[in-house]
Amino acid sequence: MFKQDLLRELLEGMDMMEDQVSGPLFRFREMILDWNDKINLTAITDEEEMYLKHFIDSYLIIKTDLNLNKKKILDLGTGAGFPGIPLALYFKNSDFTLVDSLAKRIAFLERVVGELGLKNVTLIHGRAEDLAKLDDHRERYDLVISRAVAELPVLLEYALPFVKKGGDFVAYKGSQYVKELENSHNALELLGGEIAGTFEFELPLNHEFRALIQVHKVMQTPFRYPRKPGKASKNPL
Repeated sequence: MFKQDLLRELLEGMDMMEDQVSGPLFRFREMILDWNDKINLTAITDEEEMYLKHFIDSYLIIKTDLNLNKKKILDLGTGAGFPGIPLALYFKNSDFTLVDSLAKRIAFLERVVGELGLKNVTLIHGRAEDLAKLDDHRERYDLVISRAVAELPVLLEYALPFVKKGGDFVAYKGSQYVKELENSHNALELLGGEIAGTFEFELPLNHEFRALIQVHKVMQTPFRYPRKPGKASKNPL
C-alpha cells in the first residue's frame, strides 16, 4: 500500500488542488518501479524520497513568479519524465513537449502518456543540438525547463535556442548554483539571455536545498548555437 495520505499532504502543502494529480502520480510511480529494472530510470525508489525528490521537486516552479497556464513548454532531457509529466498533469491547458536522447526512455514515457491519458504531451526522441536547428522547434517555446541535465553554461547552449524572444528558461539546480551562475556570463551574452531571478527552496521533511534559475530571452540566439553534439560539454561557452 502506498502512502497516499503523505503525497496528498505534500501537495496540499504546495497550495495545490491535489485531487486531479494524486491518483495519476500514484500510477506514475508504479510504472517507474515496474520499468526501472529494465532501463534504469531512477536510483530513487523509496516511496517518500520519490514523492519529495521527484514529484514535489518538479512542482517547485509553481512557487516562482512564472505563469505556466496556456503556454507552450519544452522539458529538455526529461529522463523518467521530470518535471514534465507532473507539470502536464497539473497544467492541462498547456502543451508540453518532452525530449530525451535515449529511445528507451521515450518508449517508457509513451506508455505513461497513454496510461494517464495525457492529451497535452508530445514526446520526441532526439538531441538538443539537432532539434534546435529545426524550424518546428527553434525559438518556438514560451518556456523551456530542465532538471539534472548539465551545468548551467552547457545547459544554456542546449536550452536557449528553443526559447522564443520574450520567453523564459528555468533550470532546476542544487546548492552549487551560485558558482554555475558565475561561470555563465559569457554564455548568457552570446546566447541572448539574462538572469531574471533565482528562487531558493527547501524540500519539506528532508529540508534538502533546491534552486530554480529563471533566464529571460532578450535577443535571438545566433544560428551557430547550439554547436555540434559534444562541443558544449567539452568546451563550454
